[in-house]
Amino acid sequence: MTRVQIDPEYVERSILELARFGAHGETGVWRTVYSPEWVAAQDWYAARADEAGLAVRRDAVGNVWARLEGSEGGSCVATGSHVDSQRPGGRFDGALGVIGGLIALRALKEQFGPPKRPLEAVSLCEEESSRFPSANFWGSRAIVGRIEPDDPEAVRGYDGETIAEAMREVGLDPARIPEAVRNDIDTWIELHIEQGPMLEQVGLPVAIVNAITGLRHSVVDLRGTSNHAGAFPMDLRRDPMAGAAEIVSGVINTAHRMGRPAVTTVGRMTVEPNYPAIIPERVTFMIDARHPDPAARQRLYAKHEALIAEVAARRDLDVSWHVTHEQAPCVCDPATVHALEETARELGIPTLTMASGAVHDTQQMATIAKVAMLFVQSKDGRSHTPEEFTSVEHAVAGIEVLAAGLHRLAY
Repeated sequence: MTRVQIDPEYVERSILELARFGAHGETGVWRTVYSPEWVAAQDWYAARADEAGLAVRRDAVGNVWARLEGSEGGSCVATGSHVDSQRPGGRFDGALGVIGGLIALRALKEQFGPPKRPLEAVSLCEEESSRFPSANFWGSRAIVGRIEPDDPEAVRGYDGETIAEAMREVGLDPARIPEAVRNDIDTWIELHIEQGPMLEQVGLPVAIVNAITGLRHSVVDLRGTSNHAGAFPMDLRRDPMAGAAEIVSGVINTAHRMGRPAVTTVGRMTVEPNYPAIIPERVTFMIDARHPDPAARQRLYAKHEALIAEVAARRDLDVSWHVTHEQAPCVCDPATVHALEETARELGIPTLTMASGAVHDTQQMATIAKVAMLFVQSKDGRSHTPEEFTSVEHAVAGIEVLAAGLHRLAY
C-alpha cells in the first residue's frame, strides 16, 4: 500500500485562497469564465503549480495545465476540474477538484519524485455555462476537439456578448482553439463534491463513480383557448395550465416509480396571459430528465413523451415539444474504477460506488481517455449555492484516494 501524505492545513488554506477570487457574501463565489475574477483565479493556480516545481502552460481556451514529467514518457494520466462557478455558487464545486489535483501532484513529486508515466493536473476554464448558456463544457470540449469553427461567434452570453469577444478581452485568440486538442491523455480522474445526499445518508466520506448520468432538456409548449375564469364552464375549457399541471405531476411521478437513479425535474414555466382571473392561452415549461443507464434513459424519455401526447389529446390542447440539450450517459472505465476501489480499501478509507446524477467534464474526456471520478461528501447534499460545504476531513480523504490512485497508475 502506498499512502501519500496530504496536509489538511494546506488543503484548507488553498480552498480559502481560491475562494477569494469572486467572493460573494460570506461563503459564496461568483466567478464566471473570462471575467477578471476568473483571470485572477487561473493566475493563482498557475503560480501555485510553479511553486510546486511543475511545468505550467496555458492552452488556447485558457485551461491551465501543470505537468510532472515521467521518466518513461508516453501518454499521461490527468486530473482536474473547473474553476468557474454558478452566479453565485459555493467554494467547492469544481474548485475542490482543481485544488485536489494540484495538491496530489505536488505531494507525489515531493514524496516519490518523478513518476514513470507523465502526470498532469488542470484547471479547466469553464463547465457551468453560467455566463454563456450554450458554452457546454468549453474547456473540456476544446481538449477533445468538439468545438466547431463557428461556435466562438455563435455562443452568446446572457448580456449578448459572444464567447469570442470574451476570449479576446483576456488575450486569447478564438482562431487558435484547435490547438487545445489533446491526443496524449490515457486516463482521466476527476475529484468533485457529490452535489447530492447519498454519502451523507450512509455516513461515508468518499464515493467511486462508475457512471455519469445522461440528460435531456425538453421544452414543452401547450396551447389552448384563453377565457374568463368564472364564466366559462369547466367541461368546455381548453386549459393549458390544467394540462401542464397533469403532465408535470405525471413525469415527476414516472421517475419516482422507476426508482433511483431516475430523476425528472420541471424547474421553469411561463404562462400567457399570467393573471388570476384568466384561463391561460399558452403554457411553456422545460423537463429535465436524467438516467445513467442508456436503455433505462430511453424508457424514461418514451414514458414522458407518451404522457405529454395523451394529456394534450384528451384535453384538446395543441402541443409541441423539442429537445434543447442532450448529453449521453458515460460509463466509467471498469479497470480504473476497480483501481480506485482497491486504492481506497488499502488506505482504509470506506467508500460507496455510485452513479453521478450531475453532468461533468469527465463525460467529454471519456471520448479520448479512460475515465473515472471521485466524490466527497457534501453537507446536506447541497451545491450550486453559497451554502455548499465539504469538511476538510472529507476533502483530504478524497485527495488521499486521488493521489494514491495516481501513484498506482503512474509510478
